[in-house]
Amino acid sequence: MEKQINVYREETHELLAELESSILELEESSGDAELIDRVFRPMHTIKGSAAMFGFENISDFTHHIETVFDLVRDRKVIVDKKLVDLTLAACDQIKRMINKKEIDQEEVDEIKDAFRQMIPHEDLPEKTSFVSAHRHTGEELSKVSYRIRFRPHPSILKSGANPMLLLDELRELGDCSVIVQVPKVPDLESLNPENCQIYWDVILTTACDMNAIKDIFIFVEDQCELTIDVIDEEGGLEYEDDYKRLGEILSERGDINTHDLKTALGSQKRVGQLLVETKMVAPDAIESALVEQQHIKRMRRARYEAATESSIRVASEKLDGLVDLVGELVTVQAHLMQKAAIQEDAELLSIAEEVERLTGALRENTMGIRMLPVGTTFNKFKRVVRDLSAELGKDVALVTEGGETELDKTVIERLGDPLVHIIRNCIDHGIETHELRRQAGKPSRGTVTLSAEHSGAHVLISISDDGKGLDTQAIRIKAVEKGLISPDADMSDSDIFPFIFTPGFSTVENVSDLSGRGVGMDVVKRGIDGLRGSVEIRSEKGKGTAIILKLPLTLAIIDGLMVKISSDHYVIPLSAVEECIELTQQDVQNDHGRHIVNLRGKIVPYLRLRELFMSEGESPAIEMIVITEVNGDRIGFVADRVLGEHQTVIKGLGRAYKNAKGVSGATILGDGTVALILDLPDLVHLSESDNRKL
Repeated sequence: MEKQINVYREETHELLAELESSILELEESSGDAELIDRVFRPMHTIKGSAAMFGFENISDFTHHIETVFDLVRDRKVIVDKKLVDLTLAACDQIKRMINKKEIDQEEVDEIKDAFRQMIPHEDLPEKTSFVSAHRHTGEELSKVSYRIRFRPHPSILKSGANPMLLLDELRELGDCSVIVQVPKVPDLESLNPENCQIYWDVILTTACDMNAIKDIFIFVEDQCELTIDVIDEEGGLEYEDDYKRLGEILSERGDINTHDLKTALGSQKRVGQLLVETKMVAPDAIESALVEQQHIKRMRRARYEAATESSIRVASEKLDGLVDLVGELVTVQAHLMQKAAIQEDAELLSIAEEVERLTGALRENTMGIRMLPVGTTFNKFKRVVRDLSAELGKDVALVTEGGETELDKTVIERLGDPLVHIIRNCIDHGIETHELRRQAGKPSRGTVTLSAEHSGAHVLISISDDGKGLDTQAIRIKAVEKGLISPDADMSDSDIFPFIFTPGFSTVENVSDLSGRGVGMDVVKRGIDGLRGSVEIRSEKGKGTAIILKLPLTLAIIDGLMVKISSDHYVIPLSAVEECIELTQQDVQNDHGRHIVNLRGKIVPYLRLRELFMSEGESPAIEMIVITEVNGDRIGFVADRVLGEHQTVIKGLGRAYKNAKGVSGATILGDGTVALILDLPDLVHLSESDNRKL
């Protein structure tokens, strides 16, 4: 069962994240009935499937939590800080249980007792009903009838799942009729007792919505065929004879085709009797249709709402494999286009252009599959802000904006640690205490804002606070102490701010558990550099600080500008390129070799890639300067030739070159040669550290 258990673990972690986000929102809006229901669903889904996968301790642990929130819905228990703290502590315990880490049983018992004490004696139930976790909001409940066909795959029993437990869960939802179907059960000689050869038809009338039914099957959805249809609802037709006839029900279910039904209707016998006699339909199917007919005749027909959009869970390894294959296809397509251009074959060129179009579309679709909304990451920090502000005795609220902005899943996965460090700094160093905020005329509650927006081929993520801002004088003094600048250096605030990213740099005098060791912001810088992104700091004393992270949309395939130096090829990320200009020997003489160029009245420094990479041979008479933006500054990079745009599939350099400077990866060209992808910020840093003057 290890595979199924891993799926349950993965699902449970997602449900816990949803639960934490909902309970933190509920703390701000304690009377929101929709939020209360959002807390119910993940909690019961975790509990309902825990025992099936051997986590009886989780099932038992969540019992009284559900009961308390049922009383919250009935306005018998209020949502306060104590309840939110307990629920978050319970989430932490479930995480430990699901990961089978060492559990402090005394702590678990304390949490259970605390929840139990919130339940009035007269409201203590023996079992928390599944219905309470999924009922509609409002004073009166509208009942809906569903037709459910649950057809397990034959191998479901081998995974340890028990279909009977799932049917029992369905019965908890309301008035339920279950009919077993046995059309494919072989004789005893051929019967494999480890295979499930039967399936079930269920007619369910309940006040719960369709999601409640789907939640029951959430952990076996890949091991069964499940169809759920709305067939009746209160407020519709009133008379019994108005419901569907037997043949119509069988046809809707797919148990008989229209032609056979019409043939049977030509006889004077009852349809059910004739269909069984002619073996067009199994007796079990007739019985199931009759049960539905009888069941629904007590109900009223109403509007049917289409089922929610279906989705499929795919392992990230398979998705990464798909991206790799698309990358290989891009390389082959480039080779094909190169060959077609050389041979000057119009027909071959037309085919190559069509392949290029299809490859581009495939690439965009594949990259789209990898994209996830950053809001999934943002929601995790609500808990961080709440816990940290409580620890420091500050009142801080987290505001999120642009959560629907999409970013590559790999970038999102690696973004967590840098954001944690920045948010901790905002609360610890940026937001003032209650007293200081009142003296400054600010609201007692501080605000940390986390926002995201698209900017071309990048996403800008901003983390800002309304605190005291950076102390430029303290940063400058510390920089002088560390020998980073001379005491008389003339530097603007924007030049001083980046020193906080220096390893071991801290202006805090007293070391605490949270800060003072100079570890944190250098981790942020390394993490963002590793994502080929950049960091910008904006701060105003007394008003707050904003840190803007500029990140690429994807790390797998980029658009690049191909340049050539001697016989070597290099790729410059196209998103950083502004324009290209010529550089002649006369221009170099006019500037006296100072590596600067006058670009429409503005001085732009440049680096010679030939010198940085120590390429052999003479420079051409006319070189090209690629003007780029690096960390907010315009920098030029001189190459022999600019070959044009190139769709670049990024390949790692391997362990032997993991410390290589100035390059972030490599790509394979259409003719099989390798081109290095330039890391522009690293090249600028490399030039400065080698005392090369721009």
